[in-house]
Amino acid sequence: MPGKVKIYVVRYGRDDPRKSTAMKLVRLGLARIVPIRRVPRKAVVLDPFAPTRVSRSDADLIERYGIVVIDTSWKTGVEDIKRFPKRVGAHRSLPLLKAANPINYGKPYRLSSVEALAAALYIAGFTEEARELLSKFKWGPEFLRINEEYLSAYAEASTADEVREAEKDFIERLLGN
Repeated sequence: MPGKVKIYVVRYGRDDPRKSTAMKLVRLGLARIVPIRRVPRKAVVLDPFAPTRVSRSDADLIERYGIVVIDTSWKTGVEDIKRFPKRVGAHRSLPLLKAANPINYGKPYRLSSVEALAAALYIAGFTEEARELLSKFKWGPEFLRINEEYLSAYAEASTADEVREAEKDFIERLLGN
């Protein structure tokens, strides 16, 4: 796999593989499909239900062990994510970001697999790798554009708590508090 970050995909097959952004990354040689039992034990696992936000402090884990995206459908695959073994990897969630993919454009927290991977990489300090992944999708640069302020603030944060604090500030601003 090109680049310095290993990207793993755990695929549940609940969506059309021709429309899956993770599968496109696999076809391009930028990611590799692995069964759960082959996920590196200390890899960062993107899990929307994890209490800990991804942050720059995860950079070493990502660089050494890689990053994992659980490829399933938002509509039918939530149970797949909840059943993913918590003992496998360092589970991290993403802070507030808006989707740029055509299916969920503008919706908060409804990111495609490639958007989730790129966001985590960007926040952890792997901005070039994030841009590379997004460049494979015509709407990819739009993700960075509409989330520029969020991503910059999250990437400046050193810890998961600081990311959560930045996220809280954005939510309060959006709600007018």
